[in-house]
Amino acid sequence: MALRVIRLFVPSGAAALKAGGHIQKAGVHTSTVNNLQYGWWAYILGERTSPRLKENSKIITIDGNLASGKGALAQKLADKLGMLYMPEADIHYVDRMNKEKEPLDAIFNGNCSLEKFYMDPKAKDGNSYRLQCWMYQMRVLQYADALEHLLTTGQGVILERSPYSDVVFLEAMMKQGFIRKQCVEHYNEIKNISICEFLPPHLVIYVDLSAEEVQKKLKASGKSHLQNVSLPYLKSIEQAYKKTFLPSISEQAEVLAYDTTQVKDIEKVVEDIEYLKFDKGPWKEADDVTFHYLRVLVEDKQQVANLTCIPRYLPEITVSAHDVDSTYYAYKSLPGKRYAEGYNADLGDKNILFK
Repeated sequence: MALRVIRLFVPSGAAALKAGGHIQKAGVHTSTVNNLQYGWWAYILGERTSPRLKENSKIITIDGNLASGKGALAQKLADKLGMLYMPEADIHYVDRMNKEKEPLDAIFNGNCSLEKFYMDPKAKDGNSYRLQCWMYQMRVLQYADALEHLLTTGQGVILERSPYSDVVFLEAMMKQGFIRKQCVEHYNEIKNISICEFLPPHLVIYVDLSAEEVQKKLKASGKSHLQNVSLPYLKSIEQAYKKTFLPSISEQAEVLAYDTTQVKDIEKVVEDIEYLKFDKGPWKEADDVTFHYLRVLVEDKQQVANLTCIPRYLPEITVSAHDVDSTYYAYKSLPGKRYAEGYNADLGDKNILFK
């Protein structure tokens, strides 16, 4: 599978979270020399998560259609509540995890293109489904980062979208005929075996903006690839949110819904959040044993990425073993990849003598 190439590139453990910055480890993690990961020994020696969790130690996701103002609301709420804001994951999320100076080529990022999807969503080369799979994987990795931050610091996190709401795009793509039935079955199988390993958001805030208004905002953006996003596709996203995602997520998380005028009153939104009881879902029953196992998982980003890879043949995402090898060696040949971080690569091949 093409997505399995991510196994070659995802940083493991605390290194992935450090790429995002602003993360302070608790307990055994404070050593800058040894850079220890949390594990069984830390738990045995008495490190616990629950004492760090306070009133605002929550995962809040902001959802809504394209260009609905999710980012602005998320940033304002994070500032108001003293929480960490995580912008929406994009195709190059792994590049940021790896601290790349510039985004890498598409071959190292799911071999897909967001611009191509909007310009030609029914492309014969399978770009639409590769994009859907890759973006789900990126959101899973980001959600793992959010959980790791919460469990290791106690600070709550607000992020735009999550892997839980990716179903709206799958449903919209399927309804518009952008992907095949076999791809839908494959995606559902991946999601069923991966999302169950995490705890859901405490709260989902939905920003409601009509598909017609979304289309106007996309055209006003000036970006060429957003000029022709079809109204039926945007309406399908809106319907999937209201008829599929929100009813489903409300069974395990709190849900607040606002229109774009209401979200401008940030004080009212904060007040609504403070009135919530947060008595839904598995967080209520979670204890330090639950947090321990979850923390071990989310700190191992390679294991998190592996959750989204299953051996199924689909032309859209399948590559040969030869192509996997060539991609791996191409990646290792990039500037800065040949040697470990901090190693003096200026000497070229002479360094081999000292390995």
